[in-house]
Amino acid sequence: MTSTIAITGASGLIGTALARHLRESGRRVVTFDRTGGSGPDSISWNPATGAIDADRLVGVDAVVHLAGAGIGDRRWSDDYKREILESRTKSTRLLASAMASTVGGPRVLLSGSAIGYYGESESATFVESSPAGKGFLADVCVEWEAATQPAEAAGIRVAHLRTGIVLSPRGGALKKLLPLFRLGLGGRMGSGRQWQSWISIDDEVAAIDHLLTSSVTGAVNLTAPTPVSQAEFTKTLARVLRRPAFVPVPAFGPKILLGSELADALLFTGQKVLPSVLERDGFRFAHSDLESALRHLLKK
Repeated sequence: MTSTIAITGASGLIGTALARHLRESGRRVVTFDRTGGSGPDSISWNPATGAIDADRLVGVDAVVHLAGAGIGDRRWSDDYKREILESRTKSTRLLASAMASTVGGPRVLLSGSAIGYYGESESATFVESSPAGKGFLADVCVEWEAATQPAEAAGIRVAHLRTGIVLSPRGGALKKLLPLFRLGLGGRMGSGRQWQSWISIDDEVAAIDHLLTSSVTGAVNLTAPTPVSQAEFTKTLARVLRRPAFVPVPAFGPKILLGSELADALLFTGQKVLPSVLERDGFRFAHSDLESALRHLLKK
């Protein structure tokens, strides 16, 4: 029997690639719709108002929850920071509660999170058992993961997808960097010592698919096993594109454009994160080193 997977955030970078992969491999994909759509492969919901058509969850085998306001979409005003938090916690709590109360509903919830959970460090190495760090993104991740509690209490298998920097030419950080690097204007950000824990979009999707049928619960780091410094990331991308990357980007420029807090979180700090749970569970990365990943993604 074909399994049925429901996805929130199915129009985003990861959701789009995941839905395509699942359909191509013969699974039925159901998406969540905030516009009130009621097609056979959609579930109507509105996390802001607490509305969800829970009856549509009957017959769904698993839910992959990827929805949430974009971290880097706008400057971090107080209002937008609240939106970043509540778009994650409210939607997760609504979904987990609906799953817990639906007879014949999904028994697996793979819920989005991020490696921002660990805070920032240039010296520490983080695995899933590492404690939460400090700062806005760490606080968001802690509350985001806690919001799955209703599903866990109902015996649903829950895994938290602590995702790193997802590399794809179609979106995210890599898409934003490519025009500058192709012009030979790329360079390291700040000191270049900050860690970049990355994963190719192909391995991100494959890891989520792996976890759909695994027995893993709790935190799972979705990062490649070879994080690199920002300086090494810059050098490798420039080499793959056969372009120079000599001029460092001073911190003051992005901080003026993005605001100091957002620029620090996205560009000038990082964390060295290893995928210990995935590797222990037998997952094999297609792209375990950065250069091979970039050459595959950019067809170089």
